[in-house]
Amino acid sequence: MTALAGLRVVELAGLAPAPFGCMILADLGADVVLVDRPGGTGPAGPLQRGRRVVTLDLKSDEGREALLGLIAKADVLVEGYRPGVAERLGFGPRECEQINPRLVYARMTGWGQDGPLAHAAGHDIDYIAIAGALEPIGRPGERPHAPINLLGDFAGGGMLLAVGVLAALLERERSGRGQVVDAAMVDGSSLLMTFLHGFLAAGRWPGGRGANLLDGGAPFYDTYQASDGGFLAVGSLEPQFYAALVKGLGLDDDPDLPGQFDFAAWPELRRRFAERFRSRTRDEWASTFEGLDACVSPVLSPAEAPGHPHNRARGAFVEVDGVTQPAPAPRLTRTPAAVPAPLRSATVPEVLASWS
Repeated sequence: MTALAGLRVVELAGLAPAPFGCMILADLGADVVLVDRPGGTGPAGPLQRGRRVVTLDLKSDEGREALLGLIAKADVLVEGYRPGVAERLGFGPRECEQINPRLVYARMTGWGQDGPLAHAAGHDIDYIAIAGALEPIGRPGERPHAPINLLGDFAGGGMLLAVGVLAALLERERSGRGQVVDAAMVDGSSLLMTFLHGFLAAGRWPGGRGANLLDGGAPFYDTYQASDGGFLAVGSLEPQFYAALVKGLGLDDDPDLPGQFDFAAWPELRRRFAERFRSRTRDEWASTFEGLDACVSPVLSPAEAPGHPHNRARGAFVEVDGVTQPAPAPRLTRTPAAVPAPLRSATVPEVLASWS
């Protein structure tokens, strides 16, 4: 038995954030039915794992009625349209509440359901820009650097959606009623910056971009290139970890090495670290630091990550339909997630029969 076994979710096909949120629910055992349009949204991939898929033309009366039939028996509906689109198509929150008062109606958007930008186009990079999450990322004197689409689409979007759905379901146990979950990527991206706002208030983020403790400004919290072109990630913040770093680099007996928090000498300290890291390959350094609590790790590519011994030991990656991909998380002791299944076709009558 999985944690969300028996939970019925209808997902209206979309891109990136909503599918990721629904993937989390499916991984934890929810029965997620993906409603796709005729012609489909493209080839299925890891984000669509664990679902059944039905095809409906939601602009037709027949398709809309079939969808409402599914909604009548569902616990959750997830849609990622612009505000007002679902209402125009005849399955907005008001219509759905009339046929299923217990429905959790989850809406995934970039800007949210209201506000001046609610109807504007946008992508991950726009949402994190407005949230204040893009500006701090990058090197001093350079333009902000987009961290692929992890912050807005996935962490601030799909993950937030899943949390909102689970919170609404828990509240439903008390009230017996569903509600609307307004999951906006701009809100989620802002939420992810909570710690930095605390640093700002405490005066602990004094520098500009790339000049602070946790953004690559400190020479002991950065990446360094090895002799073979690979990289090492260094996060030796605490004194004991910093001491292990210096020892691993063979600099512990150097009387001229600047102190860890000699800010004026950080450029020289960085130069010395970089010079040492360039003397060996990435994997040689990884071997050197193995067993040392220095917080130094090899920077692996996505293709390399499944092969790392720690990831292999934990089963952090699985193969689904011939594609290697991250395993479900988080891990639960009594009700662990099952190995994800690939997307599979179904019909609305089949789904309704299984939900009877």
